[in-house]
Amino acid sequence: MKILAIGNSFSSDATRYLHEISEAGEFPLKVVNLFIGGCSLDTHYKNMNNDDKAYLLEFNGYSTGFYVSIREALQSDMWDYVTMQQASPLSVDFNTYMPYLQALSDYIKFHAPKAKQVFHQTWAYENESYRLCTELGYKSYSAMFNDIKYASNRAISEVGIDCVIPSGELVEKMVSARIAPIYRDSFHLSLGVGRYAVAALWYECITGKSIVGNNFCKFDEDIDAETINSIKQLVSAMKL
Repeated sequence: MKILAIGNSFSSDATRYLHEISEAGEFPLKVVNLFIGGCSLDTHYKNMNNDDKAYLLEFNGYSTGFYVSIREALQSDMWDYVTMQQASPLSVDFNTYMPYLQALSDYIKFHAPKAKQVFHQTWAYENESYRLCTELGYKSYSAMFNDIKYASNRAISEVGIDCVIPSGELVEKMVSARIAPIYRDSFHLSLGVGRYAVAALWYECITGKSIVGNNFCKFDEDIDAETINSIKQLVSAMKL
């Protein structure tokens, strides 16, 4: 199964372990991420129209050093899934999604007509962080995430995206369950716990297989066995 993510650093976080988890689950996935730090839907739209080779290609969780355009990536293989997402600070505002998400969806349909289109729901920032409270003016993770959920769900409904990977919802549940550390800098995911949890969610969403019996444990940052088990249980309990 082949997955192409058109994203930014949040899709890098989400896909770092995805291929390796899938190998451990004996359901190998080819995972390609198109990376530009902080890239928004309107920037994807401009790059798409200009056919810019602006994206660092990440293959199975690692940077290749090569730069490609969206068109080149879409035409490079027969993709089963193509994911899209909004930049995290803009994800709270529906007006930032349109018409860019619709145009990107149409472009994907043209160049990869057999691919299932997926929206990657981003997560809110760490409670009491400068980015959350001062830059965006929110008092809590939940307040920001409620706006993300409303704006993204409305956009997804209007465009007709096939399905959603609810990473933001998972992070909210991790915050409530006091699973830590989720973040490494108040908005990107931690190299162990955060990235593993969201990759496990992607794995279940895309393959339909359970993460519970998966024995992958080669993390860039150590995670204790109890936390791994808590993450597995939390992911498997989500209604996908």
